[in-house]
Amino acid sequence: MGDTHDDMKPERIVFVTVGTTSFDALVKAVDNVEVKRELFGRGYTHLLIQMGRGSYIPSKSSGEDGCLAVDYFTFSSSIADNLRSASLVISHAGSGSIFETLRLCKPLIVVVNEDLMDNHQSELAEELADRKHLFCASPQTLLHTITSMSLESLIPYHPGDAKPVAKLINQFLGFPDD
Repeated sequence: MGDTHDDMKPERIVFVTVGTTSFDALVKAVDNVEVKRELFGRGYTHLLIQMGRGSYIPSKSSGEDGCLAVDYFTFSSSIADNLRSASLVISHAGSGSIFETLRLCKPLIVVVNEDLMDNHQSELAEELADRKHLFCASPQTLLHTITSMSLESLIPYHPGDAKPVAKLINQFLGFPDD
């Protein structure tokens, strides 16, 4: 019989990204004791925060004291590996971060930065949430979103075929059909 390590929980990482911006309200929201307790209670073991240009420094934790391990960094040349290793992604509403996460079929909570004027990003996040591809929250509602989310209710996102749109654009611009 092989060894079983019942005391060894598999790593379940929550990856938080603010992109290249400053979004201290999101970083503060995930650094909240109740949010971390809820994530840990749902079986997540690590919280990794990409904090961008923000000035708020989250509290680190090794996770040895029976709670969520927490670490952070400012920027990376690529967050693709972080997204791939994540069990849950909490992201700002940037379309690149949203679609990269959805392409990897990762559960996603998009947190809208309500401080941005004319925030078209919130429209995208809300539309994708209405279609059940992700959950949408604000920094103030993040805890409630985490406590009430049912990952089983999410519908995988399948990108559409862009060829018909590209053909129309090419016709409009006067390019020949292929």
